[in-house]
Amino acid sequence: MGDAVHGNKYLTLDPTIQKGILLHRAIDTFTDTHPIFRQSKHRLHEKYGHYSGIITDIFYDYFLSKNWEKFSEQPLEEFIIQFYESLKTHYQLLNEKTQQIVPYLISQNWLATYNSKEGIELTLKRMDYRMKRQSNMQQSIAELSLFEQEFEIEFLTFFKELCGFTENWKNENLN
Repeated sequence: MGDAVHGNKYLTLDPTIQKGILLHRAIDTFTDTHPIFRQSKHRLHEKYGHYSGIITDIFYDYFLSKNWEKFSEQPLEEFIIQFYESLKTHYQLLNEKTQQIVPYLISQNWLATYNSKEGIELTLKRMDYRMKRQSNMQQSIAELSLFEQEFEIEFLTFFKELCGFTENWKNENLN
């Protein structure tokens, strides 16, 4: 939802959602300017240009799913179910664009698709379909296979730093 709410339109939403959107924006800024993320993104830039950041973000989702147990004691499957239940419970708090996506996200179990290359390829196809012009992002699955070890090492280092950043941000902004 954070990507779908632009400018100060978040101020019309529930205060808890507002905080989530601000955190989302802080994470996006941290990610986009982080040297490790930029290194991963650079590997894709020549072929995918502007879309290399989106692709890298999706690749990182794959590595988060693959390495979930390093970052959470809660099993991934349990987290996904809990997340979907939360979407249903708080559906009325979501903006219209997000409400339209939720039924598909849940029925097609989008979060679980991040744990395989086939699922990542499907996600990239979905993203490409939603773009104004064809980017052929799904073809980047070849680069994921070719540079999987490099991407994973970069992700693991980056994500540990992101977790620290997120905790600091929450302590400074949510207390």
